[in-house]
Amino acid sequence: MDTKKIIESLSPNEIKILSYLGEDIDDICKKSHLDKTSVIRAFEYLGNKGILNLVFEKKKVIEIGVNGALYRKKGLPERRLINLLEEKRIILIEDAQKQSSLSDDEFKVSLGVLKRKSFIELKNKKIILSANKGELSKKTDEEIFIEFLPLDFDSMSDEKKEVMKSLQNRKDIIRIKEEKIPRVEVTELGKQLMKSNVKESNLIEQITPGILKKDSLWEGKKFRRYDVNSGVPAIYGGKRHFVLQAGDYARKIWTEMGFKEMNGDLMQSSFWNFDALFTAQDHPVREMQDTFFINKKGELPDKKIVKAVKDSHEGKIKGLGSKGWQYEWSEEEAKKMVLRTHTTVLSAQTLSKLNVKELPAKFFSVGKCFRNETVDWKHEFEFNQTEGIVVDRNANFRNLLGYLTQFFKKMGFEKIRIRPAYFPYTEPSVEIDVWHPERKIWFELGGAGIFRPEVVVPLLGENIPILAWGPGFDRMIMDYYEIKDLREMYKNNIAQLRKMRFWIK
Repeated sequence: MDTKKIIESLSPNEIKILSYLGEDIDDICKKSHLDKTSVIRAFEYLGNKGILNLVFEKKKVIEIGVNGALYRKKGLPERRLINLLEEKRIILIEDAQKQSSLSDDEFKVSLGVLKRKSFIELKNKKIILSANKGELSKKTDEEIFIEFLPLDFDSMSDEKKEVMKSLQNRKDIIRIKEEKIPRVEVTELGKQLMKSNVKESNLIEQITPGILKKDSLWEGKKFRRYDVNSGVPAIYGGKRHFVLQAGDYARKIWTEMGFKEMNGDLMQSSFWNFDALFTAQDHPVREMQDTFFINKKGELPDKKIVKAVKDSHEGKIKGLGSKGWQYEWSEEEAKKMVLRTHTTVLSAQTLSKLNVKELPAKFFSVGKCFRNETVDWKHEFEFNQTEGIVVDRNANFRNLLGYLTQFFKKMGFEKIRIRPAYFPYTEPSVEIDVWHPERKIWFELGGAGIFRPEVVVPLLGENIPILAWGPGFDRMIMDYYEIKDLREMYKNNIAQLRKMRFWIK
C-alpha cells in the first residue's frame, strides 16, 4: 500500500494524533481532545498499518483507597484522636474511644501510631498527651502522603516508600495498581507521514440511508479506504484438554471396532493389580521403587476366585502343566492397596465377571496409571494407557497382530513393529514399536500377548484364548503435538492449551 492509500485509510482519530506521535500520552490526549482509551485504540490501528510499534510497559501506581478517600476529607483516625487529646490532655482509654467515635480497629491503630511517634503515653488505663503544640500542628508524613496520591512508585523516595508500607498495613487507605503504559516507537513510514502534515479529510466514513437518499451527499466524493487484511485479535473457543481429546479419539476407534469399555477405580488391591495377573508376590515390580502403596487394606473378592488364584500361584491347578511360583501365597500381601500400575487390572476384573456363554467378547479401557518413576523429560509418575482384550475360543496370535495394526494405523502410525518380549501374565509376549518418519527411529509404546492359562483359568473357569494389550498413550500424544518434554502435558499452561490444535488424525 502506497502513502496516498494509507492516508485515505486513516480514521479521524488516527489523523488527530498522527502529528503528536512520540509525545507523552497525556499531552497527546490534551492536544487531540481525545480520551486515553481512544488514543490507545488509535495507536493500535496505526500499528496495524506499520506506522508505529506499540509497546506496553508495566508501571506501579499508588492510589487512594476507599478509606483513604474518606480520611482525606475527615482526617486520619490518629488526627481525630489528637484533636480530642488537645482538649483533654489526659483521658481514660475507654472514654477516649467513645468520645472520638472511632471503630475498634481505628482506635487501636491510632494508639499504636501516636505511641510510635512519641505523641502519647499510656499509664494506668489512661492516655496522656506528651507532644507539644508545635509537634501536633504539623501534618504527619502519612497525612502528607495521602494528599499527593496518586504517585508513581518508581519515582518515590525511600522515605515515601517507608510511609507507604506503614499505610499499606492499614485497611483500604491505599492501593497499589499496576498499569500498562503505552510507549510508541514511530517507524520510518510513520515519520514520513508526520512530515506530510496529514489533515482531516472529507472522506465519507460510513454509508447511511440519509447519504444514499441525497445525491449531493455522496456523488463525486471519496470514501475512506478499509484495509480488509488488517489483523484482528485471536478468539479461542472452549475445548477439552488435548490429553482428554486423544483419549476420546482412542475410545472412538475401539468402539467402532466393536469393543465395550471397561471402567474401574484408580486405587486397587494388590490382588487385582498383581495376583490375579499371575505376578509373583516376591516379584521386584511390587517393591516401593516401582509401586505407590496406600496405607490401607483392601477387601478380597469371592472366596472361590481367591482360592483359584492361590492355587495358580502355588501350582495346584491340575491340567495346566504349570508349577506356579513354588511358594506359599499370602492373603495379607494380596490385601495391600496400591495406585494401579496398569489398566490390565480392569481386564482381570472383567474376566472374573464374564460368563463363557456370552463369548466371543471384546473390551477396552483408556485410563490413568501410576508408577514410582523419577520424573524427567520422558518419565512421569502418572501416565495414560489403553487396554484391550478379546475373549474368543477361535482367537490366535495373528488376530492379535491384526487388531494392533488396525488401531495404530487409525492413531496415525502407518508403520509398526512387533518384537518378542516377556511379561508374567502373557505367553507369547510382544513389544509394540512404531516408526517415527521425521526422527527416523523406532520407539516403544507398550506390550501385548495372549494371557497365560494361570491367569485365565482362575478368573474365567476354563482355558480360552484371550488376546491382551496395554500400550502407553502419552508418547503418541507427545508425537502428535510435537511435545519435547512429557511434563509439558500436565502443566495446564493456558497459552499453550489455547494454541493446541484439535486431535484429528
